Amino acid sequence: MFVDQVKIYVKGGDGGNGMVAFRREKYVPKGGPAGGDGGKGADVVFEVDEGLRTLMDFRYQRHFKAPRGEHGMSKGQHGRGAKDMIVKVPPGTVVMDAETKEVIADLVEHGQRAVIAKGGRGGRGNIRFATPANPAPEIAENGEPGQERDVILELKLLADVGLVGFPSVGKSTLLSVVSSARPKIAEYHFTTIVPNLGVVETEDGRSFVMADLPGLIEGAHAGVGLGHQFLRHIERTRVIVHVIDMAAMEGRDPYEDYLTINRELKEYNLRLTERPQIIVANKMDMPEAEENLKKFKEKLQDDCMIFPISAISRKGLRELLFAIADKIEETPEFPLQHEEEESGVHRVVYKHETETEPFTITRDPDGSFVLSGEKLEKLFKMTDFSRDESVRRFARQLRGLGVDDALRQRGAKDGDIVKLLDFEFEFVE
Repeated sequence: MFVDQVKIYVKGGDGGNGMVAFRREKYVPKGGPAGGDGGKGADVVFEVDEGLRTLMDFRYQRHFKAPRGEHGMSKGQHGRGAKDMIVKVPPGTVVMDAETKEVIADLVEHGQRAVIAKGGRGGRGNIRFATPANPAPEIAENGEPGQERDVILELKLLADVGLVGFPSVGKSTLLSVVSSARPKIAEYHFTTIVPNLGVVETEDGRSFVMADLPGLIEGAHAGVGLGHQFLRHIERTRVIVHVIDMAAMEGRDPYEDYLTINRELKEYNLRLTERPQIIVANKMDMPEAEENLKKFKEKLQDDCMIFPISAISRKGLRELLFAIADKIEETPEFPLQHEEEESGVHRVVYKHETETEPFTITRDPDGSFVLSGEKLEKLFKMTDFSRDESVRRFARQLRGLGVDDALRQRGAKDGDIVKLLDFEFEFVE
């Protein structure tokens, strides 16, 4: 499997805090509570951008934290919700939860979107808590914390650029120099049995996938040397880079090599000859290479771009990569022949969701009780502990969840220490 994989951290924006405020203007009778709600935090949304080919951008930025909602204001004004954070991914990206390995989204088509981390809702202002029994409440909620998780992005790579040429002309060396691929390189024919893929990035930030297409030698179309699982890579390639050994170190004629490989491409019958070709004259640092290149150009009837390079000394690579990136951009995609057959399957997965416990109680070595649980921690984070009324409300919520009874069952006595996140409380009977 040829997979580009990266692990990143995403966090939805926290909701804005609600406000405690009162109206006391001269001409407003019975002023009363006037604290607005906080705004919703931003979601982290992944969107498919067909202009991207690789996950290269995520190598440099691995943390995505969405902005929080605006806090509520006085005079009953609500805070503004934050704008969603849009993260662009290439088509074919699978997003998985790093912990559970559950697939969150499978992003295929251009413009398709998926919410990966939800933003928290805004906290309610004290207008919301007014009742006939308590017309002037001093209670407001803090914003709900945004969802946070580590996710793994996986992209099954298909090559945009195919390297063709006789064995030992320097294809693997070229690939290893321009990308981080580490092909095994040796001095014999059929060196590359399995395809080597590398993600190449140009100086101006464009990236593409380059593959060394193995076994394209005489007779290859008949199945010599090449596994059929790799045909898809050849079919997908938009640009063919034809590497020729201009130093003629194996004693062959460079122009004859060029004709032989092109005949092979035609025999493959995958419309490979329709692809634009870029000719790479490799090993230009060797004696006789200049002379051979001159003869080659005289014999060449096709209108092909020729780039003299030396993969070993890296001479001429910059211009070559820019030319390849430009060619990819102006060449349309070629449809894969097998894709129509594969797309007919539609699966629906029905899952049984188990309800999570609202809280758990454990003991520390010092004898204190430790409370944990997603629901409980969320309530805690949404409580404004600077106001007595809010604290009393939190105590009522705990009682409603059954925390007090559960602590008693575990043997909690008056004055015992109870911990929740970084805070400590005393248990009071």
